[in-house]
Amino acid sequence: MSTLRRPLPTGVYVPTMTFFNPDTEDVDIEAVKKHAVRLAQAGVAGLVTMGSNGEAVHLASEEKIAVTRATREALDAAGFENVPVVVGASEASVRGTLRLIGECAAAGGEAVLVLPPSYYRAQVTEQMVYQYFIEVADASPLPIILYNYPGAVSGVDMDSDLLIRIAQHPNIAGTKFTCGSTGKLTRVARATEAATPFAAGSGYMAFGGICDFTVQTLVSGGSGIIAGGANVFPKVCVRVWQLYTEGKVEEAIALQRVLSKGDWVLTKAAIAGTKSALQSYFGYGGYPRRPLPRLDDAGVAAIKDGIAEVMAVEESL
Repeated sequence: MSTLRRPLPTGVYVPTMTFFNPDTEDVDIEAVKKHAVRLAQAGVAGLVTMGSNGEAVHLASEEKIAVTRATREALDAAGFENVPVVVGASEASVRGTLRLIGECAAAGGEAVLVLPPSYYRAQVTEQMVYQYFIEVADASPLPIILYNYPGAVSGVDMDSDLLIRIAQHPNIAGTKFTCGSTGKLTRVARATEAATPFAAGSGYMAFGGICDFTVQTLVSGGSGIIAGGANVFPKVCVRVWQLYTEGKVEEAIALQRVLSKGDWVLTKAAIAGTKSALQSYFGYGGYPRRPLPRLDDAGVAAIKDGIAEVMAVEESL
């Protein structure tokens, strides 16, 4: 069993992109570092490497560790030692996941984000998922955040009863609700006495998984969001969070509407769209690794135009 090296702060976390040389598809470490510092300067609470947005499934183990280590080093060098790095660390077996978690700890990870097993889908039962997480939590050197993302694991969707049951383990530190269910988040946050911007609670972290429902996460008693759109418009995400926590609820809701509109453009275009937006507005981003497709010129223009409203706000902050 492990304990957090330091408590995870509430707020906006960014599941960072992994950048590649457009010709060789080698990892572009300098772009990884530049991106991490830009996000920290925007005021986010933490970064998450090797999640779905980070194309973890496209990277070899040593590349995953290199990206995580570079992210931690860049933050420290820029004076952001207090910004934690959470690391996606999911393998198909208990043994493989624990090996990867150990490497993540050595690379500077504060906690790990772990998906349920799913490859042998016909044999995946609730008890199997429970046992998997308990065995990993028993031996993990880092605290574990459960990653509930049915779209990435053949439809395996952990319900609130199972999440609450797993959360009784002292090395389970939170859940990311990419399932989009605010009702599920509410039930789990209540049962675990999750941390909020207003009370430390038990320290359990209930994360909304899309910036589309930042305000909704706060209303539901959540601890933060881990939001892909924050790669592109982190200041807007942070501002929505701040407005609500300052009691400016109507302003937060109004800005959430702008944020949700822009985030939908990126959600539909997925990783290629987010990287295209970064390229258009910040001069870096590039392309995903194959076999993910690259956008054509019309697609690039559509992304740039589609997020123009939210980017105008981003640039004003």
